[in-house]
Amino acid sequence: MTGVYPRLRPHGDSAIAVEFGDTIDADTNRRVIELERAVRTSNLPGVLECVPTYCSLLVHLDPLTAEHATLSATLVRLAHEVCAGAHVRAGKGRLWRVPVTYGGDHGEDLESLAARRGLSPERVVELHVRPVYRVYMVGFMPGFTYLGGLDPRLATPRRRTPRSSVPGSSVSIGGHQSAIGSVSGPSGWNLIGRTPVRCFHPRRDPVFLFEAGDTIVFEQIPAAQWDRLEAQSAAGETVAKCECR
Repeated sequence: MTGVYPRLRPHGDSAIAVEFGDTIDADTNRRVIELERAVRTSNLPGVLECVPTYCSLLVHLDPLTAEHATLSATLVRLAHEVCAGAHVRAGKGRLWRVPVTYGGDHGEDLESLAARRGLSPERVVELHVRPVYRVYMVGFMPGFTYLGGLDPRLATPRRRTPRSSVPGSSVSIGGHQSAIGSVSGPSGWNLIGRTPVRCFHPRRDPVFLFEAGDTIVFEQIPAAQWDRLEAQSAAGETVAKCECR
């Protein structure tokens, strides 16, 4: 399938990508998530894992047991069914309420980002906590959570010089997206806050907290609460509140 969507793109002999477009938008990403669920529940022979991204689903397979032609035909059928609305899940999924401490030592780029956007730091925080964000994908580092829904007034290019390391669980802005970091590592995103919530915890069940298709609302908390909640999170507690919708 070429030139039109959905289409397949082979990745060697051990993976197939199903593409629904080349833009970042909620409708395209929703189709990706619906296809991931359809593939997972179909128990297709040879399929090992599915990885949803912004606009495509990467299907990892065992080349020794998967029959490429049959699997490809099934993926094409399921993708078209998704586009036709045959696999829409009832309800709206999970809504997470995530506490964040903004600015200061927890968000050292807040003031500079506010100045670049012609806003006060307080106004940046106000605009950042207002939307309901969609988790588009999880990746780059374990649990790193990419979010759509940022207020356009906060859209800011990434830093010209990336930092070699930023704290885990940093809340940041890069271009038209916001994100929740996981483990410490390099980043060029603008750091505006930090959450005590750990997206990734190897000794917690579940290890990864957020999934593609979840929604997130940020709630500002004072710095005085951050240490206590972070200690609870480090011990394996889930300090983000989850609501099923």
